[in-house]
Amino acid sequence: MQKITTYLWFDHQAEEAATFYTSLFPDSRIVSVQRQGEAHQALVVEFELAGQRYLALNGGPQHTFNDAISLYVDCESQEEVDELWARLTEGGEESRCGWLKDRWGLSWQIIPRQLPELLQHPDPDTAQQVMKAMLGMQKIQISELKAAAGQ
Repeated sequence: MQKITTYLWFDHQAEEAATFYTSLFPDSRIVSVQRQGEAHQALVVEFELAGQRYLALNGGPQHTFNDAISLYVDCESQEEVDELWARLTEGGEESRCGWLKDRWGLSWQIIPRQLPELLQHPDPDTAQQVMKAMLGMQKIQISELKAAAGQ
């Protein structure tokens, strides 16, 4: 069992969000749903994304997500970036530098593996050109990063 688990506070959409999130990643599932009341509404939803455990609470509207926390997704390809970006921004909003907010206001970073690799380029000028290219993007484009690195 994982020692530290991310706990997400939703108004009343915890089960809907967990179901959506688990549809996005392989090795994901709803583990359990604690229900309450006569209507058997979800109170706490335990789920896994790519094997990582999360809890989602239907806690009411008192607290909302903000940019102080985000879920970082290490993407293997442009196709994965494109697919996750399209699905997560449905009803949400695009931001800059690979960040977005989903329809529930949770921030995500959809980052291709090549970005941190190119930002750590041994030539500082090349790394700076990659950084400059990234800062001009919303969704990260690997081909543009590589072009900025002279590849």
